[in-house]
Amino acid sequence: MTTGEPGACVLGVDSGGSGLRAALVVPRDLRRPDPVRSAEPVRTGPRGIDAGHFMAQLLPMARGLLERAGGGHITAVAVGAAGLATLGDDLRAELPSALVKALGVRRTALAADAVTAYAGALGDRPGAVVAAGTGMIAIGTDLTAWHRADGWGHLLGDCGGGAWIGRAGLEAAMRAHDGRRGGSRALLARAEAVFGPPAGLPGQLYPRTDRPAVLASFAPDVAACAADDSVADGILRAAARHIAEAAAAVCPSADACEVAFTGGLFRLGEPLLAPLRAEVAEQLPHARPVPAAGDPLDGALHIAAEIAAGGLRLPLDSRMLSVHGEGDS
Repeated sequence: MTTGEPGACVLGVDSGGSGLRAALVVPRDLRRPDPVRSAEPVRTGPRGIDAGHFMAQLLPMARGLLERAGGGHITAVAVGAAGLATLGDDLRAELPSALVKALGVRRTALAADAVTAYAGALGDRPGAVVAAGTGMIAIGTDLTAWHRADGWGHLLGDCGGGAWIGRAGLEAAMRAHDGRRGGSRALLARAEAVFGPPAGLPGQLYPRTDRPAVLASFAPDVAACAADDSVADGILRAAARHIAEAAAAVCPSADACEVAFTGGLFRLGEPLLAPLRAEVAEQLPHARPVPAAGDPLDGALHIAAEIAAGGLRLPLDSRMLSVHGEGDS
């Protein structure tokens, strides 16, 4: 990646539930330096993601990255933000001009975090990507439009994601506690070790604002029981089926489709990956699973480099991926 200007750099930003990560790439150096991180996530307000709070966190990070790089100037920024599609009005309205004023940035891309996950995994090739951690979303493109499946949150969807697996595991634990069919004594023992007496579990979960993350924290316990417990194994097989269904829903209908899986959920290992490979082979016989080349921050840097060079191939969409500055696109 080069920008064609001495001292020119591009900035990639990944904004999620744990805060901001940002990295700077300088010309002729394709290696991603270690990112810097914010101490807290960006607030949301009446207009969604708070652009003022975002800038208050990002500016010191950007200036510190420039100092670490030995100076220069930032020509393009790409931001991947969780919730951008539904909560991004304030960012779209305020962030591009704020970056021009504060850093002299010429072009800014604002992307849903699923888009930066896609760009990190597949770059600008057509295909499908499943990003799964606490939640789960699939996104695909034939380079003319974006298609998404799920990503609707733990109450309406995110089927097969970490919170979904954890909730199913805890339900099986409670069934065993009650003596109902479908219960798992192994998962009950794990739940008691993690959360204490089962009768107190609703009080620990229902008032929490971070309930999806708490549910997802039990997913590794489900995976740990899967080898010796048919209920836990069945939960992971169902999760694999849901994940493959989402990938199939967004995969371009070409003769061959690359599919990549990215995110912390897949660190559960073979208890999830083995049934997922089987489901992908059955549901997407024309697909070619490929390893994800990078993560969402790599994707943001890829998009920033592309808009700096004027060569972005990923499709624009008013809510999923927009470019601002120098005539826009």
